[in-house]
Amino acid sequence: MKLWEKGIPTDKQIEQFTVGNDRELDLVLAKYDALGSIAHAKMLGQIGLLTQEETTSLVDALNEIIADIVVGNFKIEDSFEDVHSKIEYLLTVKLGDAGKKIHTARSRNDQVLVDVHLYLKDELKAIKEQVKTLFDLLMESAEKHQNVLLPGYTHLQIAMPSSFGMWFSAYAESLIDDITMLNAASKIVDQNPLGSAAGYGSSFPINRAFTTQELGFETLKYNAVAAQMSRGKAEKTVAFAMTSVAGTLSKFAMDVCLYMSQNFDFIGLPAHLTTGSSIMPHKKNPDVFELIRGKCNKIQALPYEITLITNNLPSGYHRDLQLLKEGLFPAIQTLKSSLDIAIFSIKDITVKDHILEDKKYDYLFTVDTLNEMVVAGMPFRDAYKAVAEQLEAGTYKSPKETKHTHEGSINNLCLDSIKDKMKAAF
Repeated sequence: MKLWEKGIPTDKQIEQFTVGNDRELDLVLAKYDALGSIAHAKMLGQIGLLTQEETTSLVDALNEIIADIVVGNFKIEDSFEDVHSKIEYLLTVKLGDAGKKIHTARSRNDQVLVDVHLYLKDELKAIKEQVKTLFDLLMESAEKHQNVLLPGYTHLQIAMPSSFGMWFSAYAESLIDDITMLNAASKIVDQNPLGSAAGYGSSFPINRAFTTQELGFETLKYNAVAAQMSRGKAEKTVAFAMTSVAGTLSKFAMDVCLYMSQNFDFIGLPAHLTTGSSIMPHKKNPDVFELIRGKCNKIQALPYEITLITNNLPSGYHRDLQLLKEGLFPAIQTLKSSLDIAIFSIKDITVKDHILEDKKYDYLFTVDTLNEMVVAGMPFRDAYKAVAEQLEAGTYKSPKETKHTHEGSINNLCLDSIKDKMKAAF
């Protein structure tokens, strides 16, 4: 069953190559295809291309299909090319001519566009909720451990004093930038492409404002060619937003792996969050965070994959665009599972509260020491040299305390302001 069938058989090898794994991926879009068809059927009834009886019967049948999709009873057999042909077949079998009319004034091009846009809207919303949950957990940890000092590093060399409050809230505030990126992607996909048909509109007097409202889109993608050009652009924008989240997660996971190692020994993970070795009985490995790191690094390649598929395509539809689903759909689920396991794991991280008792961390406070000299009246460069001479002579005495006051510093983390910032972004 092909929507473009003309009675001329297609070579099986060609069919297998062109369809690929589209049937499996289209199961993700099935609910959205039915929802788009409901809005389209209602619009066709409104403009008189369907009778009221036909409209009602189509909407009822499509709602039955959605019920089957929700409980997992919907399948796309090998005899169908995609989700669109399967749903139209079910409608035609059940309703006869009314089912055959559902494709009036639209193309598979704008069908898949509306399906993908609706799907991405829902997934972006779900990812935002997960990011907010992760933010809240990080902020709770920041508040709980805000006065526990932690060495700061630059170039992987001991640098200046930090704290667990600063570390946790740093990643929390970074997630606000990720929310901003997700919001931008949501804005891009929240535009209705339905009615652009094969990319050049329709001679039928369709009502695109009606379907926009019916499907809950914020606005129309007005120009039919622009609507078709959003295929690829929407996916790439979402991919970049996902890489923003993935980048934050990956960096945090790397910190956890580093801080848990015996050479650092800043944090601990309970046994249920670690794995062992087949030959080394003492091992407790942070595999969960290593996999978060690896999976999120893989996600960060996605925008470039999409760019390479789409960057030299002219306007209009091209079959290359079908390949976008192969990278994007699994990546969305990977990011969501990475967020889930991070949320599950972070609350069980334990922090060590006597880290700075190790003498090698005395040098963390050299900047604080020279700053005190400057406040007392010594020029900065002279203070710098004086502390350097003390270090060289072995006479430097560390104050082992901090007196930072500016916004966002170790003793003034502005946690409430960060919460307000997230509230505004979210």
